[in-house]
Amino acid sequence: MNLRTPRSPELEEALGPGAPIVVFDRVSLAFDDQVVLDQVSFTVIVGHTKIILGASGAGKSTILKLVLGLICPDSGVVWVNGERVDQLSEAQLMAVRTDLGMVFQEGALFDSLTVRENVGYKLYEETDLPLDDVNRRVEEVLGFVGLAEYIDRMPSELSGGQRRRVAIARAMAIKPRILLYDEPTTGLDPITGLSIDNEIIKLRDLEDVSSILVTHQLRDAFYIATHAAVRQDGQVTIVPAPPEKADQAEFIMLRDGRIVFEGSASELRRSGDEYLRTFLS
Repeated sequence: MNLRTPRSPELEEALGPGAPIVVFDRVSLAFDDQVVLDQVSFTVIVGHTKIILGASGAGKSTILKLVLGLICPDSGVVWVNGERVDQLSEAQLMAVRTDLGMVFQEGALFDSLTVRENVGYKLYEETDLPLDDVNRRVEEVLGFVGLAEYIDRMPSELSGGQRRRVAIARAMAIKPRILLYDEPTTGLDPITGLSIDNEIIKLRDLEDVSSILVTHQLRDAFYIATHAAVRQDGQVTIVPAPPEKADQAEFIMLRDGRIVFEGSASELRRSGDEYLRTFLS
């Protein structure tokens, strides 16, 4: 069951291991007189994670909206999955978005639909897959996040953490190459937040999903960057990541719309920059 949009061999090669799947090149954006992003440039490598930190209003969530093509920059270029999204029509953007999954801060589930219907929504509405195939995929992704037995429940019957995991299952149902997370653990207790972190790690390491994570939860950010998912004797285990794996998760720190730091978790911890030290404390 292939849910992904077919691509040319040339594009497949260009977006192979080590290639950038998201590129921001000198992107600037302002709303009236308020500068939100100022000459922001970075790349996300296939299968890697970019973790965006910053104070409220620093422009973190704006980056996700630019990736989705919901807004356009005033200047600069945004490439996603080999397409320059800042120049695409709405119809062309829809094709790009089939390769994007989005997990919102509050889960954003449809309260009138069951868990099954929420997770399978895009498959029901935007594909011509047979109903049996859709149901199999929904069962598969709910099993991945450990909620298979909740498939016919309503969102109101779930805890906050379960709702977030359903939102992750919904985002991954179409097998996107890129997942965007907007404060996915905000408002959750530490144990529940850890379960969400583990799902993000599993998707990255077992499904080879590239991800951009916007958060102000430092504990979760460092945990995701420094842990890895492995299969051992048929079971999935979360373990400390070796240095070369941890370096695949890069942090970006935004301040007043500019990138003031970009690097690994270890580099961020070693930084002597006064602003970064204050933020991390």
